[in-house]
Amino acid sequence: MTNKILKYSLLVLIIFLKIPLIAQDFEIAPGIMKFYAEPGESKSLELTIINHGNTEQDFSILVKDFMVNKEGAMVMMPEGTTEHTLAKWISINPPFLTLKPNEQKQIIVSIQAPVDDYTTRWAALLIRSVKEQTAALADKRVETGLMVSGQIVVQVYQSPRSNHNYKMKITGLTEVTTQKDTVRRFKALVDNIGDKITNCKVTLMANSFTDGKEFVLQKINFKMFPDQQREIELILHGNMLPPGKYALAAILDYGKQSNLEGTQMIITVD
Repeated sequence: MTNKILKYSLLVLIIFLKIPLIAQDFEIAPGIMKFYAEPGESKSLELTIINHGNTEQDFSILVKDFMVNKEGAMVMMPEGTTEHTLAKWISINPPFLTLKPNEQKQIIVSIQAPVDDYTTRWAALLIRSVKEQTAALADKRVETGLMVSGQIVVQVYQSPRSNHNYKMKITGLTEVTTQKDTVRRFKALVDNIGDKITNCKVTLMANSFTDGKEFVLQKINFKMFPDQQREIELILHGNMLPPGKYALAAILDYGKQSNLEGTQMIITVD
């Protein structure tokens, strides 16, 4: 499982939304960037940095990898170390700039997709507000000569439109309720075995063995990266089902291009 989790290159997710991100006294827009370069193509997008501070500030832009673990948390990784890294395809111009108070500038984020590479890839841009250190303030924990005073992470995603490899599965619905719980808890595993970052919806449903009545108990939404496995938790409150025997199912819907996937078990409600 550990080796598989380490494949999840994270949180880039990445839909080109014009959502600004603000940290301390500077702002970045957009907060998420999405490229659709076909193999052999180069593409560029603008990223705007705004200095809201009352003093001149220097900014550096670094490229990192990230992965998403089975809980859905984003974990930063060194540049170029993950299976789905986009870092090696990215160029930043300029990678360092200075802004006066209330000034804004654009940097150009470009990618060059290699010939014959149709895969989905992602990375993160770390935009940092930095200042020069004096010798007395130098600290081995920060970059030589620079002190980081704020940081914003921008997610970057690349997948050619010709890549239609959507494939998900859900398995292993089991009950994990403990004596301390006031509700019944269940878990299931969702795997992205395709090559697209995919929006997922899981619905928890129950079908009565007595009269065939169907109950929709819960719906959850989340995003999955290629090669990611995620453990999801589903909850059944005590007043949601009349006493009886039920087929409990977790149904995965990941878009119009796919059939529904499901996993089920038998439960009894007293």
